[in-house]
Amino acid sequence: MTLRADTPPVTGDVRRFTTLQRWTHRTTAALMGICVITAACLYIPQLAELVGRRALVVTLHQWAGLALPVPVLAGLASRAFRADLGRLNRFGPHDRTWLRAALHRDKRRSSRPAAKFNAGQKLYAAWIAGATLVMLATGLMMWFTHLTPLLWRTSATFVHDWLALTIGIVLAGHIGMALADPESRRGMRTGSVSREWAEREHTLWRP
Repeated sequence: MTLRADTPPVTGDVRRFTTLQRWTHRTTAALMGICVITAACLYIPQLAELVGRRALVVTLHQWAGLALPVPVLAGLASRAFRADLGRLNRFGPHDRTWLRAALHRDKRRSSRPAAKFNAGQKLYAAWIAGATLVMLATGLMMWFTHLTPLLWRTSATFVHDWLALTIGIVLAGHIGMALADPESRRGMRTGSVSREWAEREHTLWRP
């Protein structure tokens, strides 16, 4: 059976994220932003002098860091959120194809197949989740000094500081890529994206 020539193309928006998923992302982003900004105020002398009130900055940093996993844990109540976590956690042959194309700077759409999330998004999600857990563990060692030996606390401080710098750089890249893709930002802001964008950027996704 063939489509008639005058059959109109399928247009309109498709649903990408639920309200709970969007609020989970926003809350996590806000807490991460507080952690990064307060960390900068603690470690960059010029910012420390400009802001002052170091004790308040330390308190904000500590409690924002402790609260960072909470939005994700709350999001687990959503079936859609759990389904997306499953998608982010699965790496298929098309993801390896996507990564090879990215490494070779091959920008052809046909060489970068992706389902709902591309391989770059999956790697970022896995890395930031692992980094957050390491930051939480090392931060607790630095906060509750009586719980661990001095050597552990010294090592935790070293890991915490350098991983914080790495997180700042990776987050800057993540924000830069989001700014370069208005339709992707619209999906996170409103929950919907255009069907044309979905078919072009995520060819294997069947919403």
